[in-house]
Amino acid sequence: MADSWEWGRQVLEDAGLDPDRLTAVRPLSGGTYNTVEELLLTDGTRYVVKVPPAATVPGLSYERGLLVAEAEFYRRAAEAEVAAPHVVAFGTGAAVPHLLMTACPGEPWDASVTAAERPPLRRELGRQVARLHSVTGPGHGYPSRALGPLAPDWRTAFTTMIDAILGDARDYGARLPRSLAQVEAAVRAGYPALDEVTVPALVHFDLWDGNILVDRPAGGEPRIGGLIDGERMFWGDPLADFVSLALLGDIKQDEAFLTGYREAGGRAEFDVPARVRLALYRAYLYLIMLTETVPRAVDVERERWVQSTVAPHLVAALDEIEALSRVTGVRTP
Repeated sequence: MADSWEWGRQVLEDAGLDPDRLTAVRPLSGGTYNTVEELLLTDGTRYVVKVPPAATVPGLSYERGLLVAEAEFYRRAAEAEVAAPHVVAFGTGAAVPHLLMTACPGEPWDASVTAAERPPLRRELGRQVARLHSVTGPGHGYPSRALGPLAPDWRTAFTTMIDAILGDARDYGARLPRSLAQVEAAVRAGYPALDEVTVPALVHFDLWDGNILVDRPAGGEPRIGGLIDGERMFWGDPLADFVSLALLGDIKQDEAFLTGYREAGGRAEFDVPARVRLALYRAYLYLIMLTETVPRAVDVERERWVQSTVAPHLVAALDEIEALSRVTGVRTP
């Protein structure tokens, strides 16, 4: 606690804030990569500080420079007035790199959200995500440059992302339900559909329930308090966000979300090329979830869940890519 206390004071001082106003430091759980703590000040103001693991800690290729991506996400989300933390200070030059941000109101979406509350919240979430996708970037790919410079087109960026995770799976000896060659062949069949994406939109790519805060103001209706943990953002296809928004499910079944999304100007059409792309993004996410179990050294229970639940969904996504690609009659050379 003493170390955390002194560290919190230093972070505040480096950001030009009075360290003597610090009254409490609280570790936050839920993350799987960075260390996160909440700083509470004497006036009730709350900040969140995030610190990446040491460079010697194993991780996936795209995870280098995640704080750069997260800071970029929050700055650009603010342009669209999306509920998200605001960057207070980005300490890249400090002894310990860190990101200091404001804390959003609310708690992660969980089972406390009732059946009656869900539709209006999902509709509001749809409007928030549509505004997010209205923000465009200077190129396609990860802003951290973890996988190289931003690409001029989405196919180049996404195939680089796929190649990187397949390389990680090979290097870590990850347990996949199909061979690397079979996975690569399946995803390649869907690559032509990527050419329909011409504008690099702001994509969070980790909008599962745990990263969506639900705020319950006194005397008011619950609302979306913030979209957090934007560290895995990239510039690309807005459809990619629909994968984590319906994790291990089907976004087409979420009528409330899609209604809000379309109300705010979002385009949500599910023709064959769009379905191919959605299957590609599902495959990418599930490859990440399967591969990261090795560098994360997950416990037996987590490994069992990933193999019994995520692996079959990867197979289904690969099968869908191949089946839909046969329908279109377009194959990658």
